[in-house]
Amino acid sequence: MYRKILVTLDGTPGDEAILQHVRGLARLSGASLVLFHVADGWEARFLGSGVESEEAREDTKYLEGLTQSLRNEGFAVEAMLGFGDPGRQIVRLASEHGCDLIAMSTHGHRFISDLLYGSPADFVRHRVSIPVLLLKVP
Repeated sequence: MYRKILVTLDGTPGDEAILQHVRGLARLSGASLVLFHVADGWEARFLGSGVESEEAREDTKYLEGLTQSLRNEGFAVEAMLGFGDPGRQIVRLASEHGCDLIAMSTHGHRFISDLLYGSPADFVRHRVSIPVLLLKVP
């Protein structure tokens, strides 16, 4: 069914919700997991991966903790930190790593922000040809 699942994370309680779903899918299909978080603060968006910021350090530590926890559960996991626009980075990474499913949580509409910029979930689902699992969390 699935060989490699890209799991997008944003550092909110939605991460655990999407990981719960993905654990079951990965167990059933024997898929490996690619955990992906995009640092999208000011420095990350405008200076990119070359900058050493507190945001990047915290995000890296967060990803390392989740990766180790999932490995301890028996999953094959790799983690990556992206920089810049989340939607564009998710599409890029899914393609470059041959992922055959993208799993992401969504928090519903933030009206003004979504109106001006669109949501990463909308951007991703309109630009990939692989399935996208969207889990709405309160």
